[in-house]
Amino acid sequence: MRLIKLALLSFIFLFLLVTGISLFVPSHVIISRAINIGADRDSIMAQIKDAAKWKNWHPGLDSAQLLVVNGKVEGVILDASDIKRPVTIFITGTDTNEVTAQFWPKKMKPVTNSWRTITYPGKDSVTVQWSMDFHLRWYPWEKFGSLMLERSHGAKMEQGLTSLKKLLQSSY
Repeated sequence: MRLIKLALLSFIFLFLLVTGISLFVPSHVIISRAINIGADRDSIMAQIKDAAKWKNWHPGLDSAQLLVVNGKVEGVILDASDIKRPVTIFITGTDTNEVTAQFWPKKMKPVTNSWRTITYPGKDSVTVQWSMDFHLRWYPWEKFGSLMLERSHGAKMEQGLTSLKKLLQSSY
């Protein structure tokens, strides 16, 4: 009995210690990547605004199922195994310089993706910035997992921007 009490108290103490340490890890994380593309802004935005064209440059979406709402492609379905809440990325807003989309992963809050084009007078290229905005819960495993987001998502973002650049510059 004494050993069980010690194990239970040790577990509670360890959980509180890990939770306390995780409170020092930020719950709002933004990962951002940018690239200069030698193409006009309209052709870049045409690739980003159309979710059906994401398969041409977005890593991992080459075989993804399209998410069609009212006859229009609004995003992609990454994993449809859970019918109640499939893993999706769908466009939430567009304007002349920016496209925003929500990524709904399993067991996490939605992640906001945004692609923004930045033009400078007298320059022959357009800067495309891709950012992912994570809002984490207080759970210690989410907070400590956020320390790996840069490594896991940053490389895919760089790969996607490089693919977008190759796609657009090959047509010029």
